[in-house]
Amino acid sequence: MVMEPTIITIETPSLGDRSYLAHDGEVALVIDPQRDIDRVLAAAGEALVRITDVFETHLHNDYLTGGLALARHLDARYHVNGEDEVSFERQPIRDGDVVEVSPRMRVRGIATPGHTFTHLSYALESLTDSGATATAVFTGGSLLFGATGRPDLLGEEHTSDLVHHQFSSIHRLADELPEAAEVMPTHGFGSFCSAGSTGGSTASTIGQEKRINPALTQTEEQWVADTLAGLDAYPAYYVHMQPANAAGPGRPDLSPPERADKQTLAGRIAAGEWVVDLRTRTAFAAGHVTGTLNFGLDGQFSTYLGWLIPWDAAVTLLGESAEQVDQAQREMARIGLDRIAGAATGGPRDWTDTQPATLETATFADLSQVRHHRPVHVLDVRLSGEYGASHVEGAQNVPLGGLLERLDEIPRRELWVHCGSGYRASIAASVLASRDHAVVLVDDAFDNAAAAGLPMVTAA
Repeated sequence: MVMEPTIITIETPSLGDRSYLAHDGEVALVIDPQRDIDRVLAAAGEALVRITDVFETHLHNDYLTGGLALARHLDARYHVNGEDEVSFERQPIRDGDVVEVSPRMRVRGIATPGHTFTHLSYALESLTDSGATATAVFTGGSLLFGATGRPDLLGEEHTSDLVHHQFSSIHRLADELPEAAEVMPTHGFGSFCSAGSTGGSTASTIGQEKRINPALTQTEEQWVADTLAGLDAYPAYYVHMQPANAAGPGRPDLSPPERADKQTLAGRIAAGEWVVDLRTRTAFAAGHVTGTLNFGLDGQFSTYLGWLIPWDAAVTLLGESAEQVDQAQREMARIGLDRIAGAATGGPRDWTDTQPATLETATFADLSQVRHHRPVHVLDVRLSGEYGASHVEGAQNVPLGGLLERLDEIPRRELWVHCGSGYRASIAASVLASRDHAVVLVDDAFDNAAAAGLPMVTAA
């Protein structure tokens, strides 16, 4: 009987990613750690295991790795593809290389280009007297649950080559690994690194993927066409991630930011600086400081903040508690947003001496009713692919990620702003309100639009 290693999953929901710690009860390895390595250290401490090896599946596009910092902190071996051009010392690993982590487990590198040209997956093999058995495979941005990693992040000129590489890589994994082997991807839980929907799955095996994954059930021609047609915009901050990962990110400074008082906040808002309200959109709508922007911690906070903010801008954080500020700071550090000018806690009355502003909220049923009485402008801030699939007739589509560049296109009329659920719309509404637009936030699920009687345009 094969004694399988224990695998601990470390979730990062705001980025849609997972890191992993695998151990045999004594010795452990880590795959694709996030920059805040204290979570990994805590998991290893709780399991009473010693980390000896850290592996990267690829130079990540959506977050800064903690791999180098973790390896240096523990004096562990740091395994990065030998073909990657990096500016730090690493243990080069390539296709077919085997790393003996302990007498009971080893890792085998498998070249799986597609998400990047140098992407590696890692088969985790249990060792017994009768041989090695692959019990899991860490697939990074290659094989995801019911999908694959997207092939277009290195530029349009490489997308065609990478998408075909991705198809071949998925088939290689399916052909070489046992059907019982667990699939352990880094991306695919809301990450924009995914191509196609992962359907909300939380676990899978090679055998299950053979039955449901389009890359394994369709012809290459059909899968490539569908994958390319389904690609949409990805966060602007991605352009900074791979170069920073190749340079070797350090451990972030997570000490509390300097406290910002009312006068300081007023001055920063007047100067056009980024003062970010971390509360829920409901709390923000009920009362906020005029000129502040709402990026709630209850959604993909770091993804959308990183998408919109100028990369060299400093941020002042407003949270209900020090814990909220700490969480935001940690999430920002994961993508390299280290320029935090200060923070304040409490509520609007603690942040300003002026009357707090409010933001009108409504549902799609309200929008349907109001359009019978007066003309309003509907602004849809979903991705262009979402808009193309179905949208409210007459709605203007300005995807949230491009909002700041397209402000001149948005008319000075009563704006009813919506997305798919309300989260992105609240960000957009706060940006527009800070620029003196008359805004109504449609805080509702888009699925309710048609039932509310709104005329819809749907793709054939």
